[in-house]
Amino acid sequence: MTTSLRVRIGVLGLTLLAGLAAPTTTAAAKAAPSPTTEEQRLDRAVPREILRRSGFDSLTGEFTRALGSAGSYAQARRVVVRDGSGLWQRAVSRAQGRGPAGGDLSRDDDRPLYWARLSMTREVRTWEPGFGLSEAQRAALIDELERTSRGQTTVRLPQDSAQGSAQGSPQGRKTTKRILVTGFDPFTLDRDIRISNPSGATALALDGTVIETADGPARIETVVFPVRWRDFTDGTVERTLRPCLKKVDLFTTVSQGRVGRFDVERTNGAWRGGFADNDGIGVTGTVPVSDPASQPQWTTTTLPYAKIVAADTGRFPVYDNTEVTEIPAGGTAPVVRPDGPTPGSTARKGGGGDYLSNEIAYRATLLRDRLGRHDVLPGGHVHTPVLEFGAGNTDPATGTVTDPGFVRNRLDIIAQVRSILKVAAAAG
Repeated sequence: MTTSLRVRIGVLGLTLLAGLAAPTTTAAAKAAPSPTTEEQRLDRAVPREILRRSGFDSLTGEFTRALGSAGSYAQARRVVVRDGSGLWQRAVSRAQGRGPAGGDLSRDDDRPLYWARLSMTREVRTWEPGFGLSEAQRAALIDELERTSRGQTTVRLPQDSAQGSAQGSPQGRKTTKRILVTGFDPFTLDRDIRISNPSGATALALDGTVIETADGPARIETVVFPVRWRDFTDGTVERTLRPCLKKVDLFTTVSQGRVGRFDVERTNGAWRGGFADNDGIGVTGTVPVSDPASQPQWTTTTLPYAKIVAADTGRFPVYDNTEVTEIPAGGTAPVVRPDGPTPGSTARKGGGGDYLSNEIAYRATLLRDRLGRHDVLPGGHVHTPVLEFGAGNTDPATGTVTDPGFVRNRLDIIAQVRSILKVAAAAG
């Protein structure tokens, strides 16, 4: 074989190898999925206005440029963790009056965090990097972004809890109690895309703060959860709360409930009612948990509900809600029970309904019980009033994204949750 022939064959071989390798990168690029239903709402005018009027629109551009410069999965992951954590801290600082407001939108607003997070997850979801990115790697990046931007990776609990150091504390010393509070993203956005969730706003306002109670100081740490069935099915609640519930002295899951009232939900049910989530997906059936063979139909609050209801915590009335919907033992049709479930019944609605509010309460209290802390850890669910816009601004088609009444309602709800926590922490 001549030298020139060997060269031609070698070049042909390299060309063939290159041709075989090329589809891998191309396939990875083509595999980039489309934005989710939730992310597609970003293209509407209201989300863009909220981001612009809070200064959070600049965060997306910075994130996009940083992600685009990543030359490997490891570099991309570092960008995601840094910017996801930075988004959470920026939102918390803004809500608590630190740093620039970034615009004229009130600082107590939870919506900039929500829409900025979606703009970042959409960027990762549709990103076509110059290196091969597998489906699993893309999913891992989105998961990191979700967790870090929700405060789920930065829960910082003090070491000297009231329970953990009572025996070793000097006589008379007031130890710092540890409280965990959870909130939710806005939801029902196709009904009114302007909507805010006071539980998410409360999480931002209270994260890392210390409240003085009749029983001494208490530090609050908060996290926020998505309004998506699949995340709950995948165990996001348990993954986030398990290490916390081993250490805290009190926990409260919080969500938006009924108009004009707070509810302390007495009982939670193991049933999903099928209402559509933020991705437009509805799921019906028993709440899926690990070890379903030992799964109860009902769990109960251990919050000091009687003391909470009796206290003057704010302008909204607070109720001890005992109503559930069940299928009685031996029955086939659902029955409303105003005083809680009967023995052997099957859950169809907890006090908090059959949506994700009920489910997070069910999962958190079940986790409490499976950790063996039912008798020592006060915890349960609090429903806030629905956050309403002010008079003359109720039509989603013609209304503005905010108004003085809307802000006042949100601030009052946040303040009342803080007061409820003070009562609960002192009673625990």
